[in-house]
Amino acid sequence: MRPGLYACYPNFIHYIGAKAVHVPVNPADGFQFHASAIQNKITKRTKGILINSPMNPTGNLLKPEVLKSLAELNTTIISDEIYHGLVYQGRAHSILEYTNNAFVLNGFSKLYAMTGLRLGYLIAPRQYIRPMQKLQQNFFICASSVAQRAGVAVLKDAVSEVENMKRIYNKRRIYMISRLRELGFKIPVEPIGAFYVFVDASHLSPNSYELAFDILNKAHVGVTPGIDFGAGGEGFLRFSYANSLENIIEGLNRFEKYIQDRTASIFE
Repeated sequence: MRPGLYACYPNFIHYIGAKAVHVPVNPADGFQFHASAIQNKITKRTKGILINSPMNPTGNLLKPEVLKSLAELNTTIISDEIYHGLVYQGRAHSILEYTNNAFVLNGFSKLYAMTGLRLGYLIAPRQYIRPMQKLQQNFFICASSVAQRAGVAVLKDAVSEVENMKRIYNKRRIYMISRLRELGFKIPVEPIGAFYVFVDASHLSPNSYELAFDILNKAHVGVTPGIDFGAGGEGFLRFSYANSLENIIEGLNRFEKYIQDRTASIFE
């Protein structure tokens, strides 16, 4: 189901010999998943439904009623909740509020800014724990002791720091949304989670991959092409505000000049 999922997930699925079946989502309704559309794709061969909230790349949240309706499909759900907690309006809901037939993926890299330490965890139905332990023993054994100690430390002592970080993220989020709109970009859904803004850049180019690299080469600003998140993301660009406000301002100033130069060259 894309856009709305980490781009590597289909590759993981293909790696184990399975088939990823995509369910399109629509910018007009905020890239929300709909149980009816997903149900139409379910067959006797279906092993699970993969969802993500807060979403990468849109920064959107799945509504509680959507999660509830997905749980009622009686199909195993794999829920990527790695951005859980990084929410600036309301709160993110977990699929576990609606069903126990779910695997929840989470970690410390986003909410606790521990990206390089690669510390994650999985909440799973009890009957799958032993089979997963066997896989774990053969693939990666365990997280490093340094990462584990850091994880314990942030869970005990980092509440105030996390709240302060969220206030800083929110300040950047508000600035970036406002500035991108001033530059003429449509934002189908205003992000309220994670740290991304997904904008419609199709008026600049229908090819988001070529556009992203042109921006990088000429303005030295890195953005992610929407096509990386599936065909439904074509024409979009993903901007991240996981950087200092000073760098974001500088980056958007360069981006504004890039747009001006691009527009001027078209009319020459």
